[in-house]
Parts: sequence; C-alpha cells; structure tokens
Amino acid sequence: MTGVTTDVFCSAGLVLPDAGARQINVGGWSLESTFGVRFYTPDGAPGVNSTNQWEENSDEVHLASGRWYPSAMIMTNGSILVVGGEDGSNGKAVPSLELLPPAGPAVDCSWLAESDPYNLYPFLAVLPSGGIFVAYWNQARILDPVTFAARQILPQIPGTVALASSGRTYPFEGTSVLLPQHAPYTAPLDVLICGGSGEGAAVAIDNCVSIQPDVPNATWTLERMPSKRVMSCMVALPDGTYLILNGAQQGNAGFALATNPNYNAILYDPSQPAGARMTVMANTTIARLYHSEAVLMDDGRVLVSGSDPQDSTHPEEMRVEVFNPPYILNMDPSTRPSFTLTNGESFGYDDTITIAFTGATPSAISLLGAVASTHGNSMGQRTIFPAFQCEGSTCTVTTPPNANVSPPGWFQMFVLDGPTPSKAHWVRIGGDPAGLGEWPEGEGWTRPGS
Repeated sequence: MTGVTTDVFCSAGLVLPDAGARQINVGGWSLESTFGVRFYTPDGAPGVNSTNQWEENSDEVHLASGRWYPSAMIMTNGSILVVGGEDGSNGKAVPSLELLPPAGPAVDCSWLAESDPYNLYPFLAVLPSGGIFVAYWNQARILDPVTFAARQILPQIPGTVALASSGRTYPFEGTSVLLPQHAPYTAPLDVLICGGSGEGAAVAIDNCVSIQPDVPNATWTLERMPSKRVMSCMVALPDGTYLILNGAQQGNAGFALATNPNYNAILYDPSQPAGARMTVMANTTIARLYHSEAVLMDDGRVLVSGSDPQDSTHPEEMRVEVFNPPYILNMDPSTRPSFTLTNGESFGYDDTITIAFTGATPSAISLLGAVASTHGNSMGQRTIFPAFQCEGSTCTVTTPPNANVSPPGWFQMFVLDGPTPSKAHWVRIGGDPAGLGEWPEGEGWTRPGS
C-alpha cells in the first residue's frame, strides 16, 4: 500500500457506497496506527492497472478510539459502524463502537468487555427487521440501530461436544456469511458461521451453525463439516453457493499457534436440506494458515492468497491461487451468458435496472455485495436474488425495496444460465445517504461525490 503513513496490520475494511466506490481502511497495529482512517479511490479498468495512492492524514481524520482487530459495516443510513478491538498489539480491550463520519463519542459495550479477549473481528450484519446482528466469541445479539442497546440476546452459539466453550471470532477465528435473500424478501434471513476453535492447542471446530435472528425464539441449527477448520475463509459465489477453504485443523489464530493445515475446499449449497449441503472439492498443495484471504473475481473464479504463520515450518506465502468452482469447470465458454447495463450503474431502492443480454434467457440474476476479506471476516458480504422480467434480449431487474434488506453499497451483478454465471458488472444500490462522497473535508482528499 503506497500513500499510507501508519501500519494497517490487522485493520478493517469496506467498499464505500459513494460514487467512486472508494475503499476505506480503519484501525491498525499499534500507537497512532490504531486510530488510522485511510482511503483509496480506484482508477483502473479491465486490463489497466490503477495508479492512485492511498490517502491518509491522521491529524485531520482518525477514529475516536484506537482499534486493533476491529470490524466495520455500512449501516442503513449509509454511515460506517466500527466495533471492538484492542488498543494495540495484545493490548487492553476497546469494548466500544463508534460511527464514521464522526457522530459523537464512542459507545461503551459491556458485552464486549465481558467477552474479552475472545471477541475480536466480530461478525456484523444489518437484518431485514432493521436491527444489527453481532456475533462475538460464542455469543450473539441484536442491537438497536439508533441506541445500540440490545434488542435481543440470542442463544449461545454451539461449540463442540468436547469443548462447549469454543469460540467463533478471533482468536478462535471461524468465518461467517449471510445466506441468500430472494425476492420478495419475505423469508427470514439466515446467518451462517463455520469453524472456530477454543483455548490452548485446541482441535478446531468441525461444524457450521446457522440462525434466523429475526424469527421469534430463534435457535441455532448445527451441520457437521467434512473436516475441522480454524482460520478459514468463506466466499459467496454468484449461483448462491459458498466456498469454504484455507485454515488449519488444530490451534488458534496468531503466529505459530496452529498446526495441521486444511488443504481441502468445501462447497456449501443452502438450496439443499440442512445436513446435506456440503460437497468436498479439490485440494491445494499450499498451506493457507494465519492471514489468508479469498475473494470472488468478476469472472466467477475465486482469488486465494496469503498465509504468514511464522512457525518455522510454513513460509510466508507469496503465491496466489485461483479456484475454479464447478460452474467454471463445467462451462462451455462459447455459450456463457453475457450482458450490458443500459440505464446506468447507480440505482435507488425499488428501482429498475435494465440490461441487454446475449445467450439463453437468464434463469436467475444475482447481486453480491463488495467484500473486504480478512481474518475470516468478509465485511460487506451479501447475496441477493432480485425479481426480474425478460422480453426478447432485454431484462428489467427490480432492486431491493429498502436499506434493511440491502444496505447502500456496490454489488457485483451476474446473470445466470442455470448454474453458469456471466462475468460481473458493478452496480450501486441505495446511493450514498450519509454523504460519504463529500467526506473528508479539506485539502489532500479525493471526494468522488455521492
């Protein structure tokens, strides 16, 4: 990263809903870095490298509280929620949350203090009810989006038979996604959390758990994984399935704290009955332990990178892999669907996107939220299958109805012929209600507008 003046090690990230789709990075490793707020404005194009640098000035823009290992989320009003962390490398807990652009002091959270130090990089999500879901250690709750008080405390997250107190967030580091939302959005939203570990040289968790937080008396559903995982990644795919990969089968997140790499990939298909959703995929030859990442590319493949365990056995990993999901392996390139956007790239809620497609009439259209991947946390992840109608070679797609279903942001849009996706085009839904495109004020910042 060029242009940054502080250390981004173990920070949080998001893609902003402003007109320029800027990236924001917050927090960091120690001292001044923990207060860091950094921006990047992409200026590349397919086949053309971006040349912009990151922008940072900690004297002008910074967090209210220094945070190492925080999480971040775009709220329904377009502002940025930053939650949790420590005050530096292995430092004291920072059991609070705050908003960006700054909107008052940090809000203390007793539940973060009580679960220290097992709650770093908590999993966050906006729920269709308007509440904020947060999972931390082996706990979960729904927060009010205005007061941040608990609307509901959910049941304890199951662990393993051998270690009921297992955890799902750093340093026990499982991974989490939201399962697909389908128009007309009347079905409850499911949150899926896979893997994790416990204290000491613990055997990693061998299950996934899911819950529908907005359902009265919600309970967790447990599904066994084919193998144990800690420090894994999970990637939403355009056909509504999920790829689980990377990590270890024993230990915790951190330097030299895990052993027995998990080389296998798993495909999770939520359209199948619970207990029959996981399929064993291919193995890699590269151990991906602490500090690995995986993200979806516009062509439907998955980019896999990272690993820095510093354990004298597995090197700091500079090699990058590309995983081909089944729809790529089974695809006839000559019949792959394609489309173009014909009425712009920025849309409101309950708005109409018009596309012109080639190939077979789409069987489905998917919208996948822009993601920042780190430490098992895919910040910004969301999968939506909107309503659409097609006539001739044109389709009209109806965007989600409100920010509770789909917080403002940028999405990869795919059209599908059965399981085969097109290449993605990026669209923005919900605009920039917090005016992030005009922030920060002053010289030295790129402000792409709202």
